[in-house]
Amino acid sequence: MREDEVLINLHQLRVFRTVARHMSFSRAAEDMILSQPAVSMHIKHLEETIGMPLFEKVGRQIYLTDAGTQLLEYSQRVFNALQETREAMSALQGGNAGRLRVAADTTAGAYVVPEYLGIFRQKFPRVDISLDVTNRRTVIERLLAREIDLAVIGQFPREEELEATPFLINELAVIAWPEHKLAHRQKIPLNALAKESFLMREEGSGTRATTEQFFGESGIRVRIGMELASNSAIKQAVAHGLGIAVVPRRAIELELRTGQLVILDVQGFPRVRYWHVVQLRDRFLAPPAAHFKNLLLSHSHPALGSMQAGGPHQE
Repeated sequence: MREDEVLINLHQLRVFRTVARHMSFSRAAEDMILSQPAVSMHIKHLEETIGMPLFEKVGRQIYLTDAGTQLLEYSQRVFNALQETREAMSALQGGNAGRLRVAADTTAGAYVVPEYLGIFRQKFPRVDISLDVTNRRTVIERLLAREIDLAVIGQFPREEELEATPFLINELAVIAWPEHKLAHRQKIPLNALAKESFLMREEGSGTRATTEQFFGESGIRVRIGMELASNSAIKQAVAHGLGIAVVPRRAIELELRTGQLVILDVQGFPRVRYWHVVQLRDRFLAPPAAHFKNLLLSHSHPALGSMQAGGPHQE
């Protein structure tokens, strides 16, 4: 088949993507307000164009073939490119409507981003906003897949396709419950923590990676007593005397004021890191995303000015 004979219809691709999402011809028909025979016809024509089956049926369930799996991936790229085209055209018109898709790691999503989204909402009430709060690895994957416009994470990304700009200082502190034996000591040496039970986030957490790297470089092996899935769970566990932990200062402001937790005066702490706003290097930012990024940078700490301008930064 010659290249000019491969004429894939966008509507057929939409039908295919809908069937693949539901793994059901009938549910796809309901979703697209089409008859089921019409959906089947579009898939048949698409398979004839491709020259391979896209679905296989096992019992009453359908599954994607290898060709179907690859076509789904490429179709997503096509529709992402179309969306970027629409956003670029909207930018030329100077409109502030549209949508803003942000993902953040669990700490930034709970304690950083909502504040800025509130400011953004007041300035741009016509923009539809979505915020996905998940682990750092998933945030990066969604950004690379162009499923979101911007990401906010603590740990500097290593992927070459990404461009990260620091905008907010992130102080990491060692916390304990108020009756802990080290609670009232000053200038606690790091080796005094070697026998302590540390409560840690799951693998892939930026705070955990920073903590293990710092203690490892200091020749101290952290003894992990428990892994927990969120900072909220860690705070509760520390407050009940189950161990100590390293957490962002912004995550414990309330607990410090109410006396549920204390910060230990450990040498080398607080560790100063940064929250970063991240985008794809070659990604055109539609007006809502560009406005939100500018908002983050305009509210950043003055000390970060040279770093945002391209100066050295601490990862």
